[in-house]
Amino acid sequence: MMDPHHYQQLLQTRREFLGQGTRGIGTMALASLLNSGQAQAAPASDIALGKWTGMSNPTHFLPKAKRIIYLYMAGGPSHLETFDYKPELARFDGTPMPESFTKGQQLAQLQGQELKCMGPLLDFAKYGKSGQEISSVFPHIATLADEMCIIKSMHTDQINHDPAHTFMNSGTAISGRPSIGSWLLYGLGNESENLPGFVVLTSQGGRNPQPLASRMWHSGFLPSKFQGVPFQSTGEPVHYVNNPPGVTGSRQRDVVDSVQALNSIRDEVVEDAEISSRISQYEMAFRMQTSVPDLLDIKDEPQHILDLYGTDGADGSFGFNCLLARRLAERGTRFIQLYHRGWDHHNDLKKFMGVSAGHVDQGTAALVTDLKQRGMLEDTLVIWGGEFGRTPMVQGNKGGPGRDHHNKGFSIWMAGGGIKGGISHGATDELGYNAVEDVVSVHDFHATLLHQMGIDHLKLTHRFQGRDFRLTDVSGNVVKDILA
Repeated sequence: MMDPHHYQQLLQTRREFLGQGTRGIGTMALASLLNSGQAQAAPASDIALGKWTGMSNPTHFLPKAKRIIYLYMAGGPSHLETFDYKPELARFDGTPMPESFTKGQQLAQLQGQELKCMGPLLDFAKYGKSGQEISSVFPHIATLADEMCIIKSMHTDQINHDPAHTFMNSGTAISGRPSIGSWLLYGLGNESENLPGFVVLTSQGGRNPQPLASRMWHSGFLPSKFQGVPFQSTGEPVHYVNNPPGVTGSRQRDVVDSVQALNSIRDEVVEDAEISSRISQYEMAFRMQTSVPDLLDIKDEPQHILDLYGTDGADGSFGFNCLLARRLAERGTRFIQLYHRGWDHHNDLKKFMGVSAGHVDQGTAALVTDLKQRGMLEDTLVIWGGEFGRTPMVQGNKGGPGRDHHNKGFSIWMAGGGIKGGISHGATDELGYNAVEDVVSVHDFHATLLHQMGIDHLKLTHRFQGRDFRLTDVSGNVVKDILA
């Protein structure tokens, strides 16, 4: 009878032979495809190094944008005091909200209460050659009227902050799905050798800054190397980016090389995508020890640019984050998301609209203006908006009236990146309650973003738990009327 230990050795040797042989066949097949010109993929050496050139490389069609900067107003800015002026709502001010609008409708905090209309609390005026109607709370953003496409007919399925954030960022309210930036990195890869392809910056100012969960920029079931990397705009920009005292760059290189070698050995045995991610991210982290301090060093920025953004340095402000966003865009970062927390205006809306807008108005306008004067706006898609809007009905009187959450109709705007400027798309009804004309769902919005980056949203998929998933789930259409 064969010794069991000897049998196990033979079995393991056969498994190793078959595994290595299969990988060799796969490598030859890949080389054959590359040489025949029938497919484009990353070179085998790049795959071994953990480099990723994208699932949609080449793109499905010619991209209009190379990168996206998403200015995310967390808390739900009121469309009725920003970009959707409703004179009829002013006429109804103080009167009962018509039941035909609200009967059977889901409300957040006004459920079961007496519903009364509240007219716009801020003045509007027309700006630019296009005559876009914009609130007086945005004197700087108003100067962008002819660059902006204001979508006034957004609609979301979620009415409370956390699920609405999750839905707007990942296309579903279910936690654990990849975010927009992760899908883009998965589809297109990272242009930058020395910085992450997906960077997140946060600031706050206004009423009741909502907490933000890291799943808003997580990679979900995609490998973790596609998740967003939060940068701090005060102090150390990335935790542990600097070497501890006594550790030189060459010594750190030795440590990274040794860890990479051990990871590679293990990866050859188990072929775990997370080990490949770890290898590539160790290398990125090492390069960031040089690239991140250079990014944050704004001594090369002339004073008139600092004045444009309203910042003198790493002060944690939205304006400084906008300047960082431009510098990241110049260095090849593909998806840059700036969260400003403070738009949850359940009461004292007029006061807090002024506070929140005061934090973001100048920086937003500076970013678009700066990108345009550098010739970057045409291939940079800038987005401004939150997770939902606010109700036409008044909520509370403590410290002044406010508005409740509202998902049936709200506004966002986009500029650059192949989007028509100086137009408004869609409309809500006369009271600003329902999106009624050219309604744009969150999935439509996501499909349009991917389209501008050269990706067919139906084709960028990832198989997980037995089915193919995509950012737009099972719906979504490109909003072609807003494309230049």
